[in-house]
Amino acid sequence: MHAYPSPASRRCLLSAFCAAALAAAAGAPALAQGTDAFPERELTLIINYGAGGNTDVASRAIGNAMEGLLKKPVVPNNRAGAQGTLGVSSLARQKPDGYTLGVVTFSTIAITPHLMKVDYKVDDFDFIAGVARYRYGVAVRADSPYKTMADLVAASRQGKGIFFGAPSAPNNLAMYELGRKTGGRFEEINYKSGAETVAGLIGGQVDVIVQNPSDIVQHVKAGKMRLLASASPMRWKELPEVPTLREQGYDVEIDSWIGLAYPKGVPPALRDRLERVAMAAAEGPQVARIFESAGVDPAPLTGTEYRRKLVQGHESMGAAIKAANLPRMN
Repeated sequence: MHAYPSPASRRCLLSAFCAAALAAAAGAPALAQGTDAFPERELTLIINYGAGGNTDVASRAIGNAMEGLLKKPVVPNNRAGAQGTLGVSSLARQKPDGYTLGVVTFSTIAITPHLMKVDYKVDDFDFIAGVARYRYGVAVRADSPYKTMADLVAASRQGKGIFFGAPSAPNNLAMYELGRKTGGRFEEINYKSGAETVAGLIGGQVDVIVQNPSDIVQHVKAGKMRLLASASPMRWKELPEVPTLREQGYDVEIDSWIGLAYPKGVPPALRDRLERVAMAAAEGPQVARIFESAGVDPAPLTGTEYRRKLVQGHESMGAAIKAANLPRMN
């Protein structure tokens, strides 16, 4: 036998049903906001390096292109410090409402956590897309006695060591890996930025540097530097006659990417919308021209693909750092 609710109970059930219906109706605009109406106001783009560097220039180019597609401002907010981890840490703490996204570079997830304590992990983010790929090269002064990579490696085996300049990983990993695999000795002088690293080379404080095209090409063309090798998997389009380290017989290469992420918990519809917008922005001709000036290449990846690259990189870079016996910073 079924027990039917009393009139009072039926009134309570009806009230609850109406409340649920009203809640669902109130949620409808939020769902629409996740697709058609979003964004209704400006977005903030946290950039994890200082103004003027290649990461900043590339990130602002993407932000500007996304702004044109979204029809709302994308406002850059540089939060530099702690080798790029300060901005990433700040992003992880933001409200996941879709209006704050940030630059999460390969090194801040795959490399730096092996070298210093950070207060975030890969699962603290919903990755939007990968947008660009860095390039690196090994350069000396134009008047250096090291005319080739073979000259440099031979000198590094003489015992006294070769001093190289680098602002952070992965730049320094190239020289440590080169020394480990050739029996050479390379001693690092750490600088705060790419510009200071270049000044250290030109000023004679170090013998060799590993930097990006935007730091090196102008000085090569001015006759102040010589590029000995691309430390990336590919040659540089600006100096295509210079082979990679691998092409010269050295089993060494470094790679790194620029990507965008949300703090964890953003509605999937918003993340998917931003993924489509970011990838379309990265493929635009104007962005490609700015990327070229900054010495990075367009490299559109879905959020899932970029996350996978970071997770794999964390494992492989951890092994490389351990093999190089790099000390932790804290």
